[in-house]
Amino acid sequence: MAVSLKKGQKVDLTKTNPGLKEVLIGLGWDTNKYDGGKDFDLDSSVFMLGANGKVASDDDFVFYGNLKHKSGAVEHLGDNLTGAGEGDDEQIKIDLSKVPADVEKIDFTVTIYEAEERKQNFGQVENAFIRVVNSATGEELIRYDLGEDFSIETAVVIGELYRNKGEWKFNAIGSGFSGGLASLGKNYGVNV
Repeated sequence: MAVSLKKGQKVDLTKTNPGLKEVLIGLGWDTNKYDGGKDFDLDSSVFMLGANGKVASDDDFVFYGNLKHKSGAVEHLGDNLTGAGEGDDEQIKIDLSKVPADVEKIDFTVTIYEAEERKQNFGQVENAFIRVVNSATGEELIRYDLGEDFSIETAVVIGELYRNKGEWKFNAIGSGFSGGLASLGKNYGVNV
């Protein structure tokens, strides 16, 4: 059974699952009833960060415009333009054995595409979650449901995988940002 986390909780991933090499990160959400006349397009992105909390280069930013990291460690499985349906809306494959040694953290974020123009924010999004699945067995290992109410935020750092003494752990972050993907990119050192 999956470990269910609350904001700020951290949990071992590889220590409690010896031999774990590949995980699938599933992200999902629903949108509230909203009469703005435009569809919601939420996008998940991955930032591969060094010890300084920044990307080494723009290549360490994996998103709908750069689906696979050059190391093969991170692969985004594509952009879901509507978020319709049950289960994961977007998925990311992570091969922990291929993560470059200088990458200490892998942050998972969700942003609203053209949020300003469409007058949309995370206050109109509900049932958002991130889950970590053992790719070999299909078993859900970790789940974090964002229970927080966001209002004006247009980007959220949902969670991160991070190295600690040679083991991988997961941190449930749930931190909102205004300014969408551009603001998030600047925060992580991506040239936006």
